[in-house]
Amino acid sequence: MTSSPTPVTPITLATDQARTRLHELTVIDVRTPAEYASGHLPGALNIPLDHVRRALPEIRHAAEHGDVLVVCASGRRSENACKLLSGQGIPTATLAGGTGAWAADGHDLHRPAACDTRAGWSMERQVRFTAGTVVLLGLALGLLVHPAFQLLAVGIAGGLVYSAVTDTCGMAVVLGKLPHNRPRAADLDAALTVLRRR
Repeated sequence: MTSSPTPVTPITLATDQARTRLHELTVIDVRTPAEYASGHLPGALNIPLDHVRRALPEIRHAAEHGDVLVVCASGRRSENACKLLSGQGIPTATLAGGTGAWAADGHDLHRPAACDTRAGWSMERQVRFTAGTVVLLGLALGLLVHPAFQLLAVGIAGGLVYSAVTDTCGMAVVLGKLPHNRPRAADLDAALTVLRRR
């Protein structure tokens, strides 16, 4: 009978704590590739949240050789990743406030060279744009075609309320599956190779 890993409690590091320890941390950025390309912590590896399970062996290997810091834009996705990893017995830390707090505290964000980047909007901006577009479309079609199209606006409103109450975002999950938000296979494989070598 195999025993399940003993869960560990993730810790939270303030930006100044993370900055002073950055040279000894393996930093994993769980945002989408487009968000990662818009600016990330120095030395961070991009493993989007929905690929963390695939990367478990590599992350476990890195954690055996040093501390792992998981980051995202605000800290919510990195908390989810830390919970998943801690459930697998992998000790991790999350960055309080994410890359937003890191930048707000005056710390540098690295950006790939222009030729290497697929610059894009943050997930939060993509959600706001999509929600606003669907609401406007529903209202316009409701006025011009049939009043039932206004239900699109009602559906988005309900989804936003649910998102706020549960602190989740179904629209972000769906948008994260679009091609521009997916990692290139070579990029993900390169990040996993770096983790294996730690």
